[in-house]
Amino acid sequence: MKPLDPPVDASAALSNTMGLAGPTWSGKPLWAMAFDADGRGRSVAAAETARDIDAFGGGFLWLHYDLDSVDLAGPAGAGGLGPTRLATAVFAPDEHQRVTVEADHVGGVVADLAHPGAKPAPAGRLHFVMGPRSLVSGRRGPTESPDATRAAVEGGDTVTSPTLLLETLVGHVVSAMATTGQRLSDALDGIEDHILDGRPRDDRRRLGPVRRNAVRLHRQITGLAAVFHRLEADGATDDVHGPAVAAAARLAQRLDALDRDMTLQAERARLLQEEVSERIAEATNRQLYTLSVLSALFLPPTFITGVFGMNVKGLPFTDDPHGFGLVSALAVVSAVATYATIRSLGVRGSRS
Repeated sequence: MKPLDPPVDASAALSNTMGLAGPTWSGKPLWAMAFDADGRGRSVAAAETARDIDAFGGGFLWLHYDLDSVDLAGPAGAGGLGPTRLATAVFAPDEHQRVTVEADHVGGVVADLAHPGAKPAPAGRLHFVMGPRSLVSGRRGPTESPDATRAAVEGGDTVTSPTLLLETLVGHVVSAMATTGQRLSDALDGIEDHILDGRPRDDRRRLGPVRRNAVRLHRQITGLAAVFHRLEADGATDDVHGPAVAAAARLAQRLDALDRDMTLQAERARLLQEEVSERIAEATNRQLYTLSVLSALFLPPTFITGVFGMNVKGLPFTDDPHGFGLVSALAVVSAVATYATIRSLGVRGSRS
């Protein structure tokens, strides 16, 4: 009787299928999806992946990793994820946005949005290496685009090439950024209404986070747009196939439009901050003017009462039965005279 085969470990099988020794790589992807020639995707076990990921069946393969728990230095250095130098650079800890073209592979690090409440950073990064028939991606910390893309594929969306899959991933990033930008715009609308109604209230405190998020989002979009402009330019002279260059051009165009909107939002938030500060300064000046006038009005009466309050002989009205009334009248007259002097000098508070 033929002995039974020992059970197969999925992560070890994946290492073997990619030509790697066991100890160099112990992790497995968050998911692996196989796409057929019609673009329909299905989740597959790690053991089902082919030895050469760029020769997978009649379609292409998408592998996605959690880079916090999986070290891809081993397979990247062994050439299992594409050109060695390209894959090693892409899956390194460096989070700077960039794109590199090598032969028929494209690798890069692009901005993504972290899941709401994700810590520590509000911004995420998507690392990827795209080959003719594969896309290997990874992230550190939960991000929006891979989960949204996977859900869309499982919901029936078709993706016919790795290029379109990458475009779909980045498209979800752009859509999420646009949604965030719209929320910021709505917040600015509400703050602006309060300001125009003359009710700044605590709008200066509310404007701070809005402007900070707008500037941060603008910075992410600018870097992301630069990456795809770079891919578009490099693809015109290197060995990147036409669909990748066309996808880069489409994404760059969307990002440029979104960047213009976010630039306007950041500038609008700055102008509103300045207007709120001006209105608060005006209100403060009016209050200081009122306090100054009151101080000036009470100064002469205070002086008079101080003089008549001295405990010395020779003070007028000391023995006069109407002395208190006369001194009080003198204090009032001095206050009125002071007010008339202020008005004659043209010292008036702001009425704006």
